[in-house]
Amino acid sequence: MTITAEVVADSVSESGTRLTTLQLKYPRFIHAELMTHRVFSRNASSSRAIPVKRMIADIRKDPAMPIHWGANQSGMQAREELTPFKKWMTRKLWLGAMWVATTIAGMMNRIGAHKQIVNRIIEPWQHIHVIVSSTEWANWDALRIHPDAMPDIQELARKMQAARMQSRPVSRDSRYPDIAANWHLPYVDEYELKRYAKNPLQLAKLSVARCARVSYLNHDGSIPNATADVALYNRLVGSEPIHASPTEHAAFPFEDGNARYKNFTGWCQYRGIVERDTALASMKFDEKYAFLIGII
Repeated sequence: MTITAEVVADSVSESGTRLTTLQLKYPRFIHAELMTHRVFSRNASSSRAIPVKRMIADIRKDPAMPIHWGANQSGMQAREELTPFKKWMTRKLWLGAMWVATTIAGMMNRIGAHKQIVNRIIEPWQHIHVIVSSTEWANWDALRIHPDAMPDIQELARKMQAARMQSRPVSRDSRYPDIAANWHLPYVDEYELKRYAKNPLQLAKLSVARCARVSYLNHDGSIPNATADVALYNRLVGSEPIHASPTEHAAFPFEDGNARYKNFTGWCQYRGIVERDTALASMKFDEKYAFLIGII
């Protein structure tokens, strides 16, 4: 089983408010625990997007398993583990169930069932890739790095905390929003920052597309193409309804470190620009005028 946490973007405003984006990998069976924290902006890889053969191969190579094999007892916490023999037997049964489920999934795939159906029955052994951005981590750390939390989520939380502690955030200047270097842009590299130094909104589009697939690279492992990423962005943001969650990771700092926008403190998400433009596009001329005057 694999649990990893890696910082992909780390920024701090002049007022001292820090925004960090992490890329995570962990067992899908603890994903619901992360989703309860609403201060997080997050996107995750989907079972519907990964071919069945690849999913089966990934699971058989590195199946998700509990890191603590607790003995049955009252309450939510399994303080004590099974005896060594029972632990060995339970682990073997867990893996046996995985082989049965993946074999059935393979048969369903050969019949012609779609991956959005087939991949569901093998989710207990899947790892999930997640990108998460936040300005607030204290509550997560307090709840999840705690003896009462499930051991697997404790391990994830510890690795997330360690990754943040080892990272050095880049200073962003709120006075110059037209300079790309002052934006928080996950999955945008140094070459792209220099090429589009005065066009941060173009880079935000690239960042949104890559956050949507939870990777700098394409799904096949190839280097991303800016044109293709913009096309993906247009499908996400230009469609009805808008797929807005990937637009929450790119952000620009407020001068006021206590100002809030949605679930961020001290930072304005690119989602705000998207929603403003969408609102303007649907308005009549006099409504647009009144809206803009209200903003000014």
